[in-house]
This record gives sequence, structure tokens and C-alpha cells, in this order.
Amino acid sequence: MRDGFGKNRYEDFEALEQYCHHVASVVGLLSIEIFGYKNPACRDYAVHLGQALQLTNILRDVKTDAERGRIYLPLSELKKFNVTEDEILSGQYSERYLTLAASVAARARNFYRLAAKPCLRRPVLHGRCRTDGSVYWRLLQKLEANRFNVFGAQPLKLSKPHKFALIFQSWLRFIFGATASNYGNV
Repeated sequence: MRDGFGKNRYEDFEALEQYCHHVASVVGLLSIEIFGYKNPACRDYAVHLGQALQLTNILRDVKTDAERGRIYLPLSELKKFNVTEDEILSGQYSERYLTLAASVAARARNFYRLAAKPCLRRPVLHGRCRTDGSVYWRLLQKLEANRFNVFGAQPLKLSKPHKFALIFQSWLRFIFGATASNYGNV
């Protein structure tokens, strides 16, 4: 099976980030055009947040993607951490996989930090983007707390009440003019 770009494997982070740009960052770039923006930092914000969100999705969905024959973790990283495609496809969790996933998560964390930088000066986008960042940031934290073991019977996700609380908090921050994001901080 192939994704919408005709691929179900990505050789390295460069190729994966190109995919992430097309499926996530472009959505942010379109959104800032719709909402209107004056600050050129909004473009970087949209690109970085899209990368962060998509990498978080990839980490969350390793099992379901593998069930469809897809592996979005870069093959060069699998090799670097001595994890085989067969291990991913058969849902084998190991310390090697944990180290691989932590490496991808570190990259996602960096994109969240980069996305948060423009927000430190003033809100640069509609509250919806900040909400998505907050929810996915918390999801990444939950994945980390569970040592990236996504191979269990139940998928790792945030409960609806937890999502609602994060969304409500983000909207309050937006309404009251909070300029610092509530994600990307270590």
C-alpha cells in the first residue's frame, strides 16, 4: 500500500520532512492565508508546527500504519538503532525501538520549540492552531511517559475530557491575550 504520495517508506528525515510538509505544514500555510497575517514569522510558525504535529502522528500511529504495511519512521533511523522493518510490521516493542522513537520525538520537540518562538512575542495565528499544538504536545508527552509503546491492544490517545480541557485552556489563553504558547517548553 502506498500513501497519497506513492510511498510507504521514507529513506531519511529529509524525505520524511518533505512528506510532513506536504500533509501538515501546507495546511498551516493555507490557514494563515485564510485567517490573514501580517507577521512574516507566521509562515515559519505554520511550517514548524505542521512538522511537529505530523511527527507526533507518526509516533502515535506506528502500529496502525504497520498493519497497513506502512512505516513512516525513516529507514536510515531504523538502521541506526538496529530496528528491522519486520519488527515494526509485527509490532515488536524493544529497548532499541524505544531509543528510535525517542530520537524521532526529540526532533518533534525541536519543531514544537521552533513553532513556539514567534508566539513568545505576540499571538501570530488564530487560536485553532495554538489549540492543535497544545493537544498534540500533550499527546507527545503521553507517548514519552508510556515509553513509546504503541503496540498494545489499546491505542495511546488523549481522552475526550482531557482534549476538551486542553482546548478550553488554549482558547482562554487566546482570548485573554497570552503570548507564550503552552507547548514546546521543556
